[in-house]
Amino acid sequence: MARPTKYKPSMCKVVIDLMQEGASQQEVLAVLDISNDTFYRWKKENEEFSETIKRGIQLSQGWWERQGRVSLKDREFNYTGWYMNMKNRFKWADKQEVKNEGITTVIVKSKIPHYPGEQDEPGYDGS
Repeated sequence: MARPTKYKPSMCKVVIDLMQEGASQQEVLAVLDISNDTFYRWKKENEEFSETIKRGIQLSQGWWERQGRVSLKDREFNYTGWYMNMKNRFKWADKQEVKNEGITTVIVKSKIPHYPGEQDEPGYDGS
């Protein structure tokens, strides 16, 4: 017989309240006193909880973005720490990564030998 779940719908309000103040998922797990495994199981099994987490992530990112926006003129603001937080928590990047997923072969015909004596090799037609 399975253990009864600790999940209660009222936990969704706790999630929103924390994350609208910039809390991370790990902070939410600590307050709810649940493990990572329980968290991911609840997300999978409970649509209300899953949607609440998605909304919470948006609220948390919005809170952090606002902190950066309103603090830009504050000399005491730790921009580097804020920026690293944004990169690590919200997948911000300095540049777009270009991934080449295939192989491209380029054949260049030239009458200029690539190395001395190449023009003397079989198959070299110079055209």
